[in-house]
Amino acid sequence: MITLAEMAVEVLTTADGREKAALSRNHAKAWFAARDTNQDLQIGLATPPQKPARPDKPDLLSPRDVPRRRPGSPQGQIALLHAVAHIELNAVDLHWDIIARFADIKMPIGFYDDWVKAADEESNHFNLVSDCLEELGSFYGALPAHAGMWRAAEDTAEDFMGRLAVVPMVLEARGLDVTPGMIEVFKRAKLTNVVEALEVIYAEEVGHVAYGSKWFHFLCGRHELDPKDVFHELVRKYFHSPLKPPFNEEKRADAGLPPDFYWPLADKIPAKVVKGGK
Repeated sequence: MITLAEMAVEVLTTADGREKAALSRNHAKAWFAARDTNQDLQIGLATPPQKPARPDKPDLLSPRDVPRRRPGSPQGQIALLHAVAHIELNAVDLHWDIIARFADIKMPIGFYDDWVKAADEESNHFNLVSDCLEELGSFYGALPAHAGMWRAAEDTAEDFMGRLAVVPMVLEARGLDVTPGMIEVFKRAKLTNVVEALEVIYAEEVGHVAYGSKWFHFLCGRHELDPKDVFHELVRKYFHSPLKPPFNEEKRADAGLPPDFYWPLADKIPAKVVKGGK
């Protein structure tokens, strides 16, 4: 059995989205099968690429050049789903990257279980959204996409705690804020399969944010640091804008993110806080 770090690099160096997702899911299955049978598992060491392999399409554009999505039209709904697929594909790579890039730092086996599980779920999310796109006569790669999705990974490539703070605890937490609104868009459009896919994503993303919070607090405890203060410091260092309300305080709390972590980092424009999700 190849090491877990080598599995991660294999996923990161696979370009095609569907192939990447399939390899990710196969490696996750192999990892958990070995865990279930008490095999001697090796985390190993491997060198991840600076950027993950990507297919020729979609064209990756500066955020200001990506066309705005107007979800009231069928074209806008496709564009919104395409953006979600792009986010999910990047999430697959982000979760494998944290395994390979920081494999030299000794962590409990549960850390690796969590991120392999998260990568497997993100792979399923990419497939679900890609299926929805194809049902609507489109596909991942048909539209341009955001070129800056990997910036957080590059900025935190040498900072393990920074990676945990910015990726799951900021970027994925933002998904908890915006996904309920997307679900409502597709409910109004009576696109049941899309709604079901987004509800799966919404439920599982809570766990991914929780993994980030759990292991961030673990490392703070290891180094006798105050988690809230360190979180504020790292987000201000690596995240390049204020956090934007409204915040889904209920789901953020479920994921281990109390308000005093994120409100001090927020844009101060008053806004109604998202309470529910459906």
